[in-house]
Amino acid sequence: MLSAKGINLAKIESRPIKGKQWKYLFFMDLVGHIEEPAIKEGCSILQQICAHYEWLGSYPKAESSDTVGEHV
Repeated sequence: MLSAKGINLAKIESRPIKGKQWKYLFFMDLVGHIEEPAIKEGCSILQQICAHYEWLGSYPKAESSDTVGEHV
């Protein structure tokens, strides 16, 4: 579903929900910003199909390694 929207995952992690056998909580890091149309649409779909959905934040992309540490 997310890949069909062109959304890439940087990370996906699952954790069992305590006391609920075969129920899991998923944490996902998406590549993109919440204001991008594809990301907004993908998150909207997740909200509709998930029992619980929570947006933890949107953070700027790190600088590329070829510019980190350069002195001008």
